[in-house]
Amino acid sequence: MLSLKRLARPSIMASQLLRLKDHKELFYDIPLSHHFLAQRTSTRSFDFYKLGSKEAVEKERTRLADEMNRGYFADISELKKHGGKIALANKIIIPAMAAVKFPSLEVNYSDGKTVKLPIDSNGNEDAADADKSPIPKASLICISFRANSQSMINSWSLPFLDAFRGSKDVNLYEISFIDSWLLCRSPIKWLLLRIMKKSRDAGINNALKRQIVYSFADHYYFRKELKILNLLTGYIFLLDKFGRIRWQGFGLATEEELASLLSCTSLLLEDK
Repeated sequence: MLSLKRLARPSIMASQLLRLKDHKELFYDIPLSHHFLAQRTSTRSFDFYKLGSKEAVEKERTRLADEMNRGYFADISELKKHGGKIALANKIIIPAMAAVKFPSLEVNYSDGKTVKLPIDSNGNEDAADADKSPIPKASLICISFRANSQSMINSWSLPFLDAFRGSKDVNLYEISFIDSWLLCRSPIKWLLLRIMKKSRDAGINNALKRQIVYSFADHYYFRKELKILNLLTGYIFLLDKFGRIRWQGFGLATEEELASLLSCTSLLLEDK
């Protein structure tokens, strides 16, 4: 009887996962207390061999203090105040000399293919060759950590896709971050990738494709580099051909902010 129960558990989990339309529902079908715990633990597991390193211990202590000071409830409180608009988007393009590099990030397509972003002219030529696509002059990277921010992402990506659908020099990525320890385990990760939504192209013959990708990892230090605190809002980054951030937006797009994004993208496309 015991062996039958053990055999039943994986099949039950698989059937439950297959009923999901996409992975993000997992974040909203579980109780809030589990939400809170998942964000606290993320995917990391502190290596015991590092315990002898004072530097590693101090680094871990700093991280724990940082995560305890900022959590899910703080994100919810902020979201109620400003609806995800944690800051206004840039009005003009960020000068190249002042622009910072977008952190390197490995992402997965739903078919399991992996690519490292950003694809740029000074570090990721191999990724560009693997993807059989030229290095873009401009890339729009839309980041979401929870399902509720998808409408925010759409408010930027859909007008952008419509404006530059004929351009071969532009890339558009929508990245969903998955930081749950359980969902990042290999068997469940590959099962999720099989049932996740694929890249959606409004027009199959468009030069610009809406590429939907997923990142399974502990994203704490990635978020620190980009100064990302609230995980319930959407983040938009416009990169140049060198992978530098030349424009940034947050939350739902306004008409003025969209005009700024499209104008800055056009400037990058004109740059030789």
